[in-house]
Amino acid sequence: MSADMETIKQWEEIPDFDGEEEEAKFWMDHELDGRLMAGSIHQPDSRESTTITLRFDPRMLSRIKRIARTRFLNYQSMMKQWLAERLEDELRKQ
Repeated sequence: MSADMETIKQWEEIPDFDGEEEEAKFWMDHELDGRLMAGSIHQPDSRESTTITLRFDPRMLSRIKRIARTRFLNYQSMMKQWLAERLEDELRKQ
């Protein structure tokens, strides 16, 4: 790791990429903060779950899967985590 490496402390600091080459260049001088990675580990809920079907634009789903791979997460688990975080934010606003 280089001394010039910039540490990403929030997921929002990661830009949307137009392709893998642009993304690869970004990660050449950026790294994720360890606490950010640790906080992204999905803890399964032991309660009963319900299966639903969502339709996604293929490009959007591809981008979601790419983000999940960079975080070493299953994309479905990451999406559930995103929804849970947003739900908590919304409930806090009420």
